[in-house]
Amino acid sequence: MDPASLAGMGLALVAIFVSMIMEGGDPMSIFLLPPIILVIFGTLGAAMAGGILKDTIGLVGLIKRATLSPKIESGQMIDVVVRLADRARREGLLALEDEAKKVDDPFLRKGLELAIDGTDSDEVREILESEIETKRKYDKVGAKIFTDMGGFAPTIGIIGTVLGLVHVLENLSDPSSLGHLIAGAFVATLFGVLTANVIWLPMANRLKRISELECEQMQLAVEGVLAIQAGSNPRLVARKLRSLVPPEPERKAA
Repeated sequence: MDPASLAGMGLALVAIFVSMIMEGGDPMSIFLLPPIILVIFGTLGAAMAGGILKDTIGLVGLIKRATLSPKIESGQMIDVVVRLADRARREGLLALEDEAKKVDDPFLRKGLELAIDGTDSDEVREILESEIETKRKYDKVGAKIFTDMGGFAPTIGIIGTVLGLVHVLENLSDPSSLGHLIAGAFVATLFGVLTANVIWLPMANRLKRISELECEQMQLAVEGVLAIQAGSNPRLVARKLRSLVPPEPERKAA
């Protein structure tokens, strides 16, 4: 698990409930099943209506991706590329055929296989960068689902509040129950705003950030493969690739 997303959501929820307790409220009073069901499933339904079934089916995978740590190992990739560049310069590109099969990163391995097969460098760049662009588009669709849910949730919450107030008006003859009914009506709005700003929108931003990091690493692989194919000096390859990687403190913060 990545601590940033879960810790951030946890901190926001703790702040909400602590402030509620300090004001003398009971946190359990907002856990009413009807408004929660309306907000969660109403938001999901609205998001489904605005997309295609394939996007919704992949929602669980997107949530998992947003909460797990992204596998960003730029430093390790640079070390692998430099090692391969050194061997390719000494023994030739074909000497990397067995080494390429042992590379863990599938994108880097694909690039190496293209280069070893004798594919022109311009074509190698075009093929790999097309794959990066396709990934960006796919990731953008995934993030948009959560952005849409963040927009729909508050409105669905207001619908729940209106439904609750209708129920309040039906019970005006019983003043003793009005306070409880009115409080319950506004729980839907609370959960709509809460889920939008603590869960759905942060997840959308998280997916965008992960996509940026992964695409940057893929671009690093492209430059590394082209440098190996060109027979560049391993030291120059290392310097060039490291110049494309953010400084260490920034990488840790990401």
